[in-house]
Amino acid sequence: MRLRIDLAYDGGGFYGWAKQPTLRTVQGEIEGALAKILRAPADGPQPRLVVAGRTDTGVHAAHQVCHLDVEESALDACVGYMDVPAETALQRRIDRMLPDDIVIHRVSRAPEGFDARFSALERTYVYRVCDADDPATAPMDPRLRGFVLRVDGGPLDVDAMNEALAATIGLHDFGSFATPNPGGTTIREVKYARWDRVPVRPLVPSAWNQNQNRERTTGEDRSDGIRLSAPGLVVPTSEPVGQHAEGSMDASGLTASVSAEPVGQPASRLVAGADVAPSPAYVTPTAESGLLALTIVADAFARNMVRSLVGASIKVGLGKRSVDWFRGKVAVPKREGETGPIAPQGLTLEHVAYPPDDQLAARAEAIRAKRTL
Repeated sequence: MRLRIDLAYDGGGFYGWAKQPTLRTVQGEIEGALAKILRAPADGPQPRLVVAGRTDTGVHAAHQVCHLDVEESALDACVGYMDVPAETALQRRIDRMLPDDIVIHRVSRAPEGFDARFSALERTYVYRVCDADDPATAPMDPRLRGFVLRVDGGPLDVDAMNEALAATIGLHDFGSFATPNPGGTTIREVKYARWDRVPVRPLVPSAWNQNQNRERTTGEDRSDGIRLSAPGLVVPTSEPVGQHAEGSMDASGLTASVSAEPVGQPASRLVAGADVAPSPAYVTPTAESGLLALTIVADAFARNMVRSLVGASIKVGLGKRSVDWFRGKVAVPKREGETGPIAPQGLTLEHVAYPPDDQLAARAEAIRAKRTL
């Protein structure tokens, strides 16, 4: 029978996904644990995982998917004393054996025709960058160094970067930015690629929404009870998405503030009153506030493709290369040093999408065909 395994990992301590004889890899760690749990004989067949996307050295996954073929009797033996389904028992046993930088989210019976690699419709990656030019306003948080790349010389020209990336949308040969697998191609279909600034949001939005319709000693009074503070800080609003109040509205129904108090500085207090609790004296933003993030979605990615596109677009954002230079690299697929991959730590596989169950087998069959332009 076939199992689907959903998982996540911090790639910083791994030499990528794919198993290698003498190196620590994600696949090697999980298959080693499975061999013990399933009691695979040393001289017999070993558990083998097939993954949706083979991440490179240092690349992370917030949502990775793989499948495992296993005898049902071996799976049932995992239950032991536990009063849970066999898949849940296997998940618990794997979790207990794996290191802290791998987490199994779910083990489930795969639908008929499911293939973690070939059934996938698309993969979504995000690359996170800190391009702060003024450390006083948007400093690099050292806690994020494991999954955010610091870029000096910023801020980056986001408009130019997105103008360049527009050339990647559609079916192209990304030979300038990727290395083909043996017998494969670098032809891929990119469905979405865009750099965006992460809004500055409070860590605890409810702190901004308490004691509605109370007067404030300072700050902006609003009928919906929100006190605006900290430039760029995004706070909850009761107004419909798409309608602007103070500041600008984003798709989540949050509006950016316009007052003078910076994030990380003491905020205004509510008027004293026996039944009125004070608002926080300090505005704590979310850790990723102010970062620059590339979201890129494609049917699949060739080796080093995302990191090479990131590196090339950052050169455009720094003014070192032009948008036309980037477009030329897309138009003429030729691998050379200027379009090599950037550092891996900023890259995370965020999501893998699959079609409805009754289309899984057909999708797998279609995607196995060699891509052509």
